[in-house]
Amino acid sequence: PFHPAEHTVNTEKSSASEFNLQGDYKIGGIFKVHTADALTCLIPNGSIFHSLYRQPFTIEGYSMMQVMRFAVQEINNSSTLLPNISLGYKIFDTCAAVQNFPSILDLISNNGKITVVTNRDNIPHNVIAVVGPYGSADTVLLAPPFMMDLIPMISYGASSSTLSNKLVYPSFLRTVPTNKDIIGLIIQIINNFGWNWVAFIGSQDDEYSRNGLELFREYIQDTNICLASLYALQKNSNFEDVLRKIDSLSINVIILFMLEDYARDVIKTAIKINIEGKVWIAGDTWSMDRELSTTPGIEKIGTVFGVTDRTLSLPGFADFVYKSRFKGETDECVNCSSVGETCNQACENCTSLNVEKLIHVNPTYSFSIYTAVYAIAHALHVALNCSKVGCKSLSMFPFSFKLLQYVRKSNFALHNRVIRFDEYGDPPASFAVVHWRPKRDPFFVMVGTYDTYPTVRFTLNNNLVSWYDNGTVPFSNCSVECETGFARVQNSVQKCCFQCEKCPANTYINTSVDFYTCTSCQEGEWSDEGSTYCRKRSIVYLQYTDLLSILFLLCAASFMVVSVTITILFAINYNTPVVKSAGGSMCFLMLVCLILSNIGVFFYFGVPQPASCVLRNIFFIFFFTVCLSCMAVRSFQVVSVFKMAAKFPKAYSWWMKHNGQWLCLAVYTVLHLIACWIWLQFGRPKPYNDNASFKDQTILSCDIGTVVTSILAWSFLWVLSVVCFCFSYMGKDLPKNYNEAQSITFSLVLFYLGWIAYFTAYIVFRGPYVQLLNAVAQLTSSYGIIISFFIPRTYIIVFQPSKNTQAYFQTKIQTYTQTISRM
Repeated sequence: PFHPAEHTVNTEKSSASEFNLQGDYKIGGIFKVHTADALTCLIPNGSIFHSLYRQPFTIEGYSMMQVMRFAVQEINNSSTLLPNISLGYKIFDTCAAVQNFPSILDLISNNGKITVVTNRDNIPHNVIAVVGPYGSADTVLLAPPFMMDLIPMISYGASSSTLSNKLVYPSFLRTVPTNKDIIGLIIQIINNFGWNWVAFIGSQDDEYSRNGLELFREYIQDTNICLASLYALQKNSNFEDVLRKIDSLSINVIILFMLEDYARDVIKTAIKINIEGKVWIAGDTWSMDRELSTTPGIEKIGTVFGVTDRTLSLPGFADFVYKSRFKGETDECVNCSSVGETCNQACENCTSLNVEKLIHVNPTYSFSIYTAVYAIAHALHVALNCSKVGCKSLSMFPFSFKLLQYVRKSNFALHNRVIRFDEYGDPPASFAVVHWRPKRDPFFVMVGTYDTYPTVRFTLNNNLVSWYDNGTVPFSNCSVECETGFARVQNSVQKCCFQCEKCPANTYINTSVDFYTCTSCQEGEWSDEGSTYCRKRSIVYLQYTDLLSILFLLCAASFMVVSVTITILFAINYNTPVVKSAGGSMCFLMLVCLILSNIGVFFYFGVPQPASCVLRNIFFIFFFTVCLSCMAVRSFQVVSVFKMAAKFPKAYSWWMKHNGQWLCLAVYTVLHLIACWIWLQFGRPKPYNDNASFKDQTILSCDIGTVVTSILAWSFLWVLSVVCFCFSYMGKDLPKNYNEAQSITFSLVLFYLGWIAYFTAYIVFRGPYVQLLNAVAQLTSSYGIIISFFIPRTYIIVFQPSKNTQAYFQTKIQTYTQTISRM
């Protein structure tokens, strides 16, 4: 079987002092009471040079240690938390890394021995848990020994998010919010005032700054904030040069995310070189720094915002410090001189401390230390199954790794704050935004709050902020914000450096979604230039109920009635000379075609449909062309009888023998029918939404289809109208009863005028009534033939029957023959 290996740790045992208190259970404490570099710590204690290299005493670290002592005393005085159980502590001063490990080994040992085993069930340690250390860098360095045996390690100041990795730091917890929360609050402050041109200054030497910078760069990726300048400083960096470069870039917001020593050097340099009027955003390390608050010239640097814990005062702590001074506890501390070996338990200046100064040291981490001790006590309360009567026997004490599970499940109230840990051992954030007011009382004023539990809540009272030189909110943007309705056009690598362009008509910009894109309005919507939303277009089309539509439909219906009436009248008088001179059976074809050609005008009303768009023009194009074909061949035949029969007898004989007029009519009709089929097959008209004519209207209409096929179909009609006009001119001197020049000319003039009016309106005007003009042009063309060709003949049949005789027509022919013979 495996036998545990035992290693002896040589440490000097300290008597009861500020660093050591006996108790049933001991808590370890790690605080930086002194600071020292490697050179100082390597100098032997008895060396003549030791006095020249005193380890600087830090009152902040000493004050933190007093908070832990105060919390332990308060718990021991409680009759409910751990009744009949006393807590002790063993505190070590971590002045430098090379001197820390003897102290750490003492904490994880048991009576000077460290047992290495795979089973932790029966291995005790000198302490059940550890409070500390302060910084992220120290925590990363000191945590591994505690992680091996899963000793709960609760830090009060290590905020690096790296420590949330439970695979590497399984027993690490903290009572200070992580850098994720701090950076999240800083971004909230920046966004609150509309800044986007900021500088970030950190230090290269500590994990806190490096992690903060990494998180800041990650979190601003999806925001409007630009990191205009970034510096990771070292102690030997040229602070003056850095600040001057930032000032030259017109950056007015500077995030100073570093430990207090670095921050003091940067701020003092800014005062020295007269950097004025900036906005400084402090991390939690120096936001409540008392030393900087009393630095001469601090009021000149500008406006300072800081992030700190919401609970800064601990009731009873001041009394505890006063009593400790009068008890002479520091005298015992002075007599402890193991500094040479452990860099610990030596407080040469403790007795000379000013109590008031000690009480008013930066309180940022006081509540975090206080909470850490109470978290251990509450976990112990649960582990020992304590009640008002008392706790279980000491023999029932769970070892450190078992206590860890109770610490993780902590959920209790402390000074009106909920204390709990998430799965990463991190607490909810409860920050205050403090504002510095130099030369005013109080110096530190809380102007905002930030909480992450149970939900994220951020508030900031702008009215409480006193801007530098009693001015307004400083401008710290790369570009002036675009006016409403303008889109950003990026002109630099930085996303917040841009120009502004007004969004064109029928587009809009929604800055809540995208600052850079003018989005096109959807179908059926419109907008003016520089719009932030689109409006619904009003839908316009020819309606049956419109007054002009009603008048037109009455005219169309009247045409149908007149045409049918004339057809019936001509059928009754079919064998009369007037009907025969009008073309006989061909005139009936003309009348039927005129009636059919105007069926399409009834499809111009209502919402256009694919079928109605086709029927609007196809009836007119085909049947009106057939009607004109009848007029053309009829005119040609009359001219042939009177003028060409004698000159070209054979041609005239062939024409009459083979019914030339019907043959020409059939050939032309078939060719036109093929052209119409091509038009409908390959480029038929279809519904069209006209959004261009009016910005706020959508006119529902029909297009003409493919241009080539449309021209092909319409060309038959226009060519035929010219031919017809030529034949009518050739017969202008024929007998009046056979002279159709006037009627054809009149009908063609109406035809041309109607279509010229339509095409003119189509080019010049826009609107639903342009479509009505198309229907009017069709109806006018048909009315022209009815009025000029059929109405005169109808008048003779009805009112002048004497002229509708064979004798009358023979007389007119003889008169024409005599006139021609005299010429």
